[in-house]
Amino acid sequence: MTTLRLRQPAAALPSDRSFWLQDIGAVAVTEPLQGSERAEVVIVGGGYTGLWTALRIRELAPQTRVIVLEADLCGSGASGRNGGQVHSWFAELDQISAVVGLEEARQLCADTVASIAELKALQRDGMIDMDLRLDGWLWTASSIAQEGAWERAVAMTAAVGENRFRPLTAEDIKHRTGSSASYVGVLETSAGTVHPAKLAIGLRDLALARGIVVHERSPVLDIETGRACTLRTARGTVQAEKVVLAANAWLSALPELRRHLYVVDSEVIATAAVPELLDSIGWRDGAAICDSQAQVLYYQRTATGRVVFGRGSGNVAFAGNVGASFNRSAEHGRDNVRELHRVYPALRGVPVEYDWSGPIDCVPEHVPVFDHLRGHPNIFYGMGFNGTGIAQTPIGGRILASLVLERKDRWSASGLVGIERRMSLPPEPFRYLGAKLVRGAVRRKNEAEIRNRKPGRITNLLAGLKPGHHRK
Repeated sequence: MTTLRLRQPAAALPSDRSFWLQDIGAVAVTEPLQGSERAEVVIVGGGYTGLWTALRIRELAPQTRVIVLEADLCGSGASGRNGGQVHSWFAELDQISAVVGLEEARQLCADTVASIAELKALQRDGMIDMDLRLDGWLWTASSIAQEGAWERAVAMTAAVGENRFRPLTAEDIKHRTGSSASYVGVLETSAGTVHPAKLAIGLRDLALARGIVVHERSPVLDIETGRACTLRTARGTVQAEKVVLAANAWLSALPELRRHLYVVDSEVIATAAVPELLDSIGWRDGAAICDSQAQVLYYQRTATGRVVFGRGSGNVAFAGNVGASFNRSAEHGRDNVRELHRVYPALRGVPVEYDWSGPIDCVPEHVPVFDHLRGHPNIFYGMGFNGTGIAQTPIGGRILASLVLERKDRWSASGLVGIERRMSLPPEPFRYLGAKLVRGAVRRKNEAEIRNRKPGRITNLLAGLKPGHHRK
């Protein structure tokens, strides 16, 4: 019998929460765990992955008693802090096929298209009001170095018979975004944006309506392993035959997982609502927009006319320790504001009313991994969504549900299952020091290339050691 100790998250102050959570006044609506309870499945984490897993288990085995334990309020982690961009996995077809093979990669990418359709149906049927707007995803270049970043993904997608992208000219981009900063790119039409917190809270409410027990404000202190596991919080315990760890970056608390997981953060700002100004520059719809920097810019116009503008910061967590600095940067999105004004000079006088940060759980392959803990066949986990999860976590939920229920199907047999095939990272402090060097070089490279200058040879060499890239 082993006791697994989990790291306690630093809950964000109300004023440090994301615009999304503050916009809807999101609060915990369920009681913290008190006393002793029993369940067949306990899920640690009330974000997209945990809630989708609970819902999938409920679909497959309606009599299964499922309890979700959330440290803060549902959606308070990455699920309520992201940029709200929804696009399929076809942009990562090359990375996914390197892990699972081309045929399964094609199917998984098609599954994300189905996930987007599922989100659309949930909104259409009045189940979740998430401000879903499928006005497309623009993947663009705003410098010479970024040009053609999409070519491999587009070619591979076409080769498997999925023509998901169409080219964009400078005129197209200016017409759609109101900005001339990006001048070439591609469009994925069946994609767009959501209000992330509305989706997370909607999933929580849907889970409650379907008989799933949710305890918010119930951070798990430790897990006593065994044929039946006991999960302990400050005020109570739950005993369960199966456990799912769906805690995103906070899974780095477990050394077994930290070997494969590194945590970086992304910073996001939101302007005041200026719908008339955005209309006047031609930015009228809910498209998701990205450029192709390594520290990628991602932005959208919200339904009420705010601009939400995010960027990878380059910050790395030592030993995966996600503290309060990952809730809100002391610089309050300064780099984001500078980039916002580069992309949208017309917004220089518009106040920035919100800024926040969020941790991203990354694995070197930039493709999520699912498995059970070594020596603990009844404790499962999913991690490594790398900042791309709104259309992807519904699939993660299917995989985890099949593993938990011991179903023999294509989800439990997926090539995404099995951490032993994944790359291990160096131990600390070498990992942290190396990551700081590499991400510092990436930052310098971005700064040079966005101005169409050539970075130095050493900067290029170090930046080239960065595994893949992520989007939000």
